[in-house]
Amino acid sequence: MIRKTLNASRLQEEVSRRLQKLPEVNDEGVRIAVPRPKLQEPDKKGCNWTMKHFGNAAGLERSIAMVLEAVQAEYNLADEATGKEKDDPFALFDRKPE
Repeated sequence: MIRKTLNASRLQEEVSRRLQKLPEVNDEGVRIAVPRPKLQEPDKKGCNWTMKHFGNAAGLERSIAMVLEAVQAEYNLADEATGKEKDDPFALFDRKPE
């Protein structure tokens, strides 16, 4: 399967959306804090990003891992340095702190 590419904000939103749809999350009214994805060298499966340190996630580690694996199989993280930041020397001043 060829992965689609999303920027960090969209990947974060996608993981959050899928997590909130899980019955064990939705039924309990839990709101999981989803971290921003971090670019990495592609792993053995070809995924170029990871997420660590989810908040409010005690007892949901297995569900989070399953969602994360599914999203990583579908999407790669856009290298944002090849976009606006590459062409705009002032783009670094527009970025939000992480």
